[in-house]
Amino acid sequence: MSLERNMTYSAPPASDAYSGVLSRRVLAFIFDYIVIAILWVPAAVLLFFVGIATLGLAFFLYPVLYFIVAALYFGFSLGGSAQASPGMRAMGLRMLRTDGLRIDFLTALVHLALFWLFNSLLTPLILLVGLFTDRKRLLHDFLIGAVVVREEARY
Repeated sequence: MSLERNMTYSAPPASDAYSGVLSRRVLAFIFDYIVIAILWVPAAVLLFFVGIATLGLAFFLYPVLYFIVAALYFGFSLGGSAQASPGMRAMGLRMLRTDGLRIDFLTALVHLALFWLFNSLLTPLILLVGLFTDRKRLLHDFLIGAVVVREEARY
């Protein structure tokens, strides 16, 4: 309870914090998934050697390796001190929880899983939700209690 309770963050009330967030999120998404695709290559090579060392037992991870790399990438970046993925940082964005606590590794993983679920079911509609909400929140943001703000508007 100690340190995390003392380090609270809140979304700024100004509309500047949310202007241009949706377009920046799309660009951050493209950036992040290019980086994940690049990181997938050395992970596949590493898994090949681990598979040889385990006499083929690790080869069953190949079909889900991209998801494992993406989960680690977003879990450590969103759950880290920056509270943003590298793509989000490049676009000047940051994710905050509406209850004021920091986003942890598990919350970042749940956010990613909900994104994949809703994206596979409602592909264009998840972005349409952001057009009609006051803080440009998407459906999976509502479910975990998060908001994405522009970094420069935070100060």
